[in-house]
Order: sequence, then structure tokens, then C-alpha cells
Amino acid sequence: MTEKLSLPAFRSTGITKVYGSGAAAVHALRGVDLEIPFGELVVVLGPSGSGKSTMLNILGGLDRATDGEAFYSDLNLTEMSDASLTQYRRHHVGFVFQFYNLMPSLTARENVELVTEIADDPMSADEALALVGLEERINHFPAQLSGGEQQRVAIARAIAKRPNILFCDEPTGALDSATGRTVLRVLMDVNESLGATVLIITHAAATAGMADRVLKFSDGRISDVIINKTKVSPEEIAW
Repeated sequence: MTEKLSLPAFRSTGITKVYGSGAAAVHALRGVDLEIPFGELVVVLGPSGSGKSTMLNILGGLDRATDGEAFYSDLNLTEMSDASLTQYRRHHVGFVFQFYNLMPSLTARENVELVTEIADDPMSADEALALVGLEERINHFPAQLSGGEQQRVAIARAIAKRPNILFCDEPTGALDSATGRTVLRVLMDVNESLGATVLIITHAAATAGMADRVLKFSDGRISDVIINKTKVSPEEIAW
């Protein structure tokens, strides 16, 4: 890593996000201050509409704040050009979403190779799939995989470029409890084995127990920050 590890992975001051204007304006974020160290597994909790996904999109370089500042290490994300944000996403960030966004006509290996072909120092697709426990399924198409297996392919695709940060927006939202725990175990393993900072956005409060840090969002603000001195394993989470 080239980051200045004495700095936090992310810090923000006064982040606001307003969609629209006048009486129709929607205030998605209302002044968010946060700090997230490198290497942590962070769970971001809150109901739908609380601002958590909007904040992820700003930290991930997918959206811009209306006001305030957000930094990744020593990079000011709020001042970067569109081209610089594209480079930031390409070199530092992996994304996992609720819906897997796999190419149906490509095998698991080929879906992961879509990322490895443009990354600077990727792991092989086979290695990434082995990390998520799919070494026996590399030649299967998405239609031949369960929902949980498809999500693990999506995680393999995200980690194959060796990102420093992994953003996961409702990664278990479309899964049953047993499959969801399996996916959460993979994310914890990615955090521990690769050293990636992992942010999991979810409305499932029980997930908080596996985190180093919990950020609770409410009405566009962080309402609470919890530091877990002891963490539970994903297998212990009551769904």
C-alpha cells in the first residue's frame, strides 16, 4: 500500500447531500462527521432513507457531496475531478451490491477476469474465487449458481484487484439467513486475510456484533458510534 497509514482510511467533516431544490429538496445527509481507521471491519446501520448508502457513494467516489469535505487517506475526494475519482475507484476501491450484477453469458472465472484485465496488480481469477470458497465452481455460469454463490463471485470480482477498501451495500439483502452468514464470513475473512478495510451497509442490526466499529445513521446524520471490544463470528449472528 502507498497510503499514509498514520492517517485514517476515511474522515469527513460536515458532509451534506441535497437532491433537488426549493420546497422539493431532499436532504439525504445533514452534516456527517466520521473517522474510520485502515483495516477495520465497519458496519453501517440505519433504516431505508437514513443516508447510509448516500454516504457510501460519496466515500466510494460514485457521488459528490453538496457541502463539507471527505478524505480517503490524504486525498480530498470532494475536490477531485471526475477523472481523478475514476482512478481512485479503479486503484483503491471494490464494490459489492445487493444484486450481483454478473454477466449471465460468462462463467464465474470470466466474470472475475473482467476486473483483473484492467487492474494494476491483480490476483488471478482462480485465486480470488478460491478465497471465497468457489474453486470447484469456476466454470459455472451464474444461472448454475445459487444466490449465495453468485454473491461470492461478486465478492471475488471485487477483491481480485486487491482493493484497500471494500464497500458492501446490503450484500445479504437478497439471501436467506444461512446463506447470508456464509457471505458475511467471506467478508470477515477478506478483512482479516487481505487487510482490506471493509464497510458493510445494512439494515440488519444483528450484523453489528461482527464489526470493529458500528456507525448508526438516522435522518441523514450519524446518531451513534459503537466500538466493539469483542466481536462475534458471523455464524453466531441471530438473523
